[in-house]
Amino acid sequence: MTEHIDARPALTSELCLGNGVTLPNRIAKAATSEHLATRHGAPTRQLTEVYRQLASTGAGLLISGNVMVDGSALEAHRNVVIEDERFLPALRDWAAATAGTDTKFILQLSHPGRQTMRGLSVAGRRQDVVSASAVPLAISGASRRMFTPPRALTEAEILALIDRFRTAARVAASAGFDGVELHAAHGYLFSQFLSPLVNQRQDRWGGSLENRMRLLLDTVRAVRAATPESFLLAVKLNSADFQRGGFDAEDALTVAKALQAEGVALIEVSGGTYENAAMISGTPKRASTAAREAYFLEFAERFARELTVPIMLSGGFRTRQGMIEALRGGAVDLIGLARPLAHEPDLAQRLLAGTADTSLVRRHAVGHRVVDDLIDGLWHQQQMARLGRGRPLRPERSAAVALAVVLLTGARDALLHRLPV
Repeated sequence: MTEHIDARPALTSELCLGNGVTLPNRIAKAATSEHLATRHGAPTRQLTEVYRQLASTGAGLLISGNVMVDGSALEAHRNVVIEDERFLPALRDWAAATAGTDTKFILQLSHPGRQTMRGLSVAGRRQDVVSASAVPLAISGASRRMFTPPRALTEAEILALIDRFRTAARVAASAGFDGVELHAAHGYLFSQFLSPLVNQRQDRWGGSLENRMRLLLDTVRAVRAATPESFLLAVKLNSADFQRGGFDAEDALTVAKALQAEGVALIEVSGGTYENAAMISGTPKRASTAAREAYFLEFAERFARELTVPIMLSGGFRTRQGMIEALRGGAVDLIGLARPLAHEPDLAQRLLAGTADTSLVRRHAVGHRVVDDLIDGLWHQQQMARLGRGRPLRPERSAAVALAVVLLTGARDALLHRLPV
């Protein structure tokens, strides 16, 4: 039995995906929102430098932060947006960040749906907040006022949305990226269609799970038809939304099986939404599994028993031993690291070499739960911004300082938006 376990893949082994792509090792940089595009949605030199630095540290796969397919609805200020080929030269420069390495680089394509904060859109565009149905976010207090209630998409708009993802994937392939990941987790638009709480439609896009997953599956087919066979197509899927009556583990397994049947090369398992941010803080665990650090490992184990498609697991990994045990257990094929790599960009290299045992990353908070979830992400985004400027990271920066930087930057950008370009 021990001999069988020892033969399981560890961090340094290659991973061959179904579409013929081979990753050089089992560490992936999971998606983190960078906020480093121009105000029109083009990738900047600073963003490209971030990924050049990350590629040089040896992670087998890099996944970008949210790349939006509609400039009228952004996940965050200064997202990259791909609606057509207007930014193709800058996208080619970004894709070339991994040149000279074995690292693969894919773009995470996304639409935030109702999780669009007020006022977020590219310069010159009016914001348009949409969802499966006109169901606002179930959050309270000041946080609720940060989001505009959505309107329901029409049939024609849903079909146009599929075409937006198709176009973005085609442009990504033309630019030289190795693939794309469709973001169907964390409460973004695909996730909203999958959720019976949010999706209250009575047409072919709502009701049964078969109907609720139609948008995601039709988009998968559209992307595959528009890109080369060697183009890596991944999907990030919630193991559950962790809301009573919402998208649950049974639903997730059914959708994962359908994605496998459609030829998706990789499924990344995560969980939570803006209403329950399990992707940031994890979920309660049974005593028998509490010692295992990954947030969604139990869900990944179930997926692995019933699926053959490779599984990437992100969220909570902090120790080399924990990563190796997850791989050797057979439930996980690829380890996703987000905040640890923003905190220590060379961590992947040291994990692979066996010279690092534990990530030094820690949670940055000011004492308010909803604000803390936001601030922790912004703290790590600021570290990536420094990396892109060629400056040393500041791991000692406090959450309060990170918040002040955000407020000052926001005031500056608000002024710039009022000036002629």
